[in-house]
Order: sequence, then C-alpha cells, then structure tokens
Amino acid sequence: MTAADRTAMLRALGLAREAAAAAEIPVGAVVVDADGRVLGEGRNAREATHDPTAHAEVVALRAAAVTLGSWNLEGCTLVVTLEPCIMCAGAILQARIGRVVFGAWDDKAGAAGSMYDVLRDRRLPYRAEVVGGVEEEAATALLRDFFQQRR
Repeated sequence: MTAADRTAMLRALGLAREAAAAAEIPVGAVVVDADGRVLGEGRNAREATHDPTAHAEVVALRAAAVTLGSWNLEGCTLVVTLEPCIMCAGAILQARIGRVVFGAWDDKAGAAGSMYDVLRDRRLPYRAEVVGGVEEEAATALLRDFFQQRR
C-alpha cells in the first residue's frame, strides 16, 4: 500500500459517508492514475438513479473513462471502501484496472478474495493486483452503523 492509496481511501470513505447521508449503502470509490491523480470518483447511487449497476465502483470507472477519453484504464488503481462484488469485478477487468485497493471484506458477496477471487482468476485474460483491508475498521464501521440504523 502506498501513501497515494491511503489518501484515495480517505476520499473514498468521505464518499461513502455521503452515500449513507443519501440513504444509499455507504460505499465510495476513487480511480487514480499512476501518479495518484484522481481521475474519477463515485458513491453508491442505486436508490437515487433506480439503476442496479450504480455501484460506487461502476460510477467511478465511468467518470475516469470520461476524464481519460477512453474505456481503457490500464495503469490505474481503483480504491474502494468495500470489496467489489462479481458485477464490479467484471467491470474492473473490462476497464483493464491494474490494481484494486479496498477497505472492508465482504464475506457475503466479495469477488476479490473472500467469497470469489474473480480479480485474480488465472483463467481470465486479464487480472488485477488486490490489496485488501486498507482502513478496514473505518469502512466496516460505516457499513455496520448504516445497517444497524435500519434494523
């Protein structure tokens, strides 16, 4: 993990807090280039947009692609507060993201090492480096508090 990863994770946590305030599951994501420059960011927006694909990762990937003027995000890092799901892992690989850094593990739907390991599956033509557990306590606390308030 680098200093740029930690900085991006702190921004992603801020986006996750914004999502929670908007009654969305608190997940935030940031795409950075090799120099740590933010290319795109996103937070969960399924409720607001009525879009089942509006996960933080997909929103951030779309924003980064617009910034670069290309779908190909090779050499970039996606930093997200929660381990990506299968859908997001597929989008990450389609975008050619080379590294994924995440906070909380998702034992129910994670696709970066806990439930599945799509991002590093050697049967696929493209793989990503995975760094999990960055700011894990903060990311887990946001999710736990959000769901406790809804029970």
